[in-house]
Amino acid sequence: MTPEDNDIVYTQYGPNLLGFFQRVLESITGGTTSYDSIVTFLSSAWSIYSIIAFILSALFIYGIIYSYIRLNQLNEIDAANLAAAEKIWKELHGELKENRRWSEIQKHLDSGTPSDWKLAIIESDIILGEALHEAGYAGHSIGDQLKSATASSFSTLQDAWDAHRIRNRIAHEGADFVLTQLSAKEAVVKYKRVFTEFGVI
Repeated sequence: MTPEDNDIVYTQYGPNLLGFFQRVLESITGGTTSYDSIVTFLSSAWSIYSIIAFILSALFIYGIIYSYIRLNQLNEIDAANLAAAEKIWKELHGELKENRRWSEIQKHLDSGTPSDWKLAIIESDIILGEALHEAGYAGHSIGDQLKSATASSFSTLQDAWDAHRIRNRIAHEGADFVLTQLSAKEAVVKYKRVFTEFGVI
């Protein structure tokens, strides 16, 4: 009988997976194996594979979490070491040195001697000149540097002018200029506002 064109023709040369597994099991067990035992074996093998895959996945997830935690710990250690190195550098060259200068200014200001108050203002004005120079304001004097600035350049420009004028009176009038402690503190407060904006202290 000739098959119709639409009929499905099964061939003996197609893959026979069950037969393959049957031969494998028979070679292992040394006996005959039924298709039911093959299905049972494959089901058991899949269950074992699933358990092993679950355990390995759990181990991988644990490893990822552990690595993430350790990486954060190492980053914290690196950050602490960097902060310590920055502190040492600042003690030698930077911010802490400025803070020591500012502490000296405060000591002069808290003194009961008018000459110390004047010294506090003079030292504050020196820091102002350094800050303006580092910020790129041109000029041979602090007055010239302030003239090259505008209100949009930095918001404490008027404070800088007011405090600098007190310093100029100290320099030009000398002993004739009477400076009260209150006026000195007000001038230093204005310097401090400028220094804070420039990040000096």
